[in-house]
Amino acid sequence: MKNTAIIIDTSAPFPPELIKKFGFISVDFKIDWDDQDKIPGNALYEKMRTAKKMGIKTTPKTSQPSIGVFKKAFEDGLNKASSVIAITISSGLSGTYNSALQAKNMFDEITQKKIFVIDSYTVDCAEALLVLIAAEMDEKGFSAEEIVKNIEESKDQAKLFGMIESPFWLEAGGRLSHNLAVLMEQVQKIGLRPVLSVVDGVVKAANFKMQAKDTAEALFKQLDAATNKIIQKGGKIRVVITHFDNLTEAEKLKNLIQKERPQIKIDFINIMGPVIACHTGPGTLLVGYAEDKYN
Repeated sequence: MKNTAIIIDTSAPFPPELIKKFGFISVDFKIDWDDQDKIPGNALYEKMRTAKKMGIKTTPKTSQPSIGVFKKAFEDGLNKASSVIAITISSGLSGTYNSALQAKNMFDEITQKKIFVIDSYTVDCAEALLVLIAAEMDEKGFSAEEIVKNIEESKDQAKLFGMIESPFWLEAGGRLSHNLAVLMEQVQKIGLRPVLSVVDGVVKAANFKMQAKDTAEALFKQLDAATNKIIQKGGKIRVVITHFDNLTEAEKLKNLIQKERPQIKIDFINIMGPVIACHTGPGTLLVGYAEDKYN
């Protein structure tokens, strides 16, 4: 029997091979979009690009995994491991963490002591990094309690930066005023790019970057500035890159990191999770980083 089973939500965008390697139990977000059946395309990004051209103003939304789904995941985890750790998307962005806690409370007191629920306080690629660190600690024989302690102490250092192609979807989803969306469109035309980050568990605009040829270069500069001191002190930085129909820029960012900062470990590149993708739209590029002290 395994020591610890790890439960993830699909906000953490793992490729199938890593889900299989670590035996993650995944709980899914559902995508709800009233107009999706009338929009041509197969992949979500195809439908979103087409919807924008068609002038459709409704937006895809995600609904969190239910209490019942988490209860089933906990049961599955305890069937193959001595304990279970669920790492969820930030409670500031979703009710997923609360659903997991309520599911835990459905078990008796003895079983509850085997179930641990962590609010990652972040999302997408940064959330995935916390999960990776937890999974690798489990492989090295750390107890569930030791893993939870490390993740709780480390999660404030797991950060992400991102850039969007267009503010259209943030405005359509009600997360950006029309005037601010117009302003963002205008400043992007002169090379001023807004950088998104997660602050206090919520996605916000961190700052603006100038003199960047493209999204990849702008995000590399942001990442480099944020991690330079850690690297200079000998710290180990690892990165996950995610994108929404923007593999070209994702690969550029990967190449820049490998060329300029070979000390940084790039764990993987993958399509973004649905939570951020539905709100930011096609063309979005994210990079998450964390300092890893245990692997």
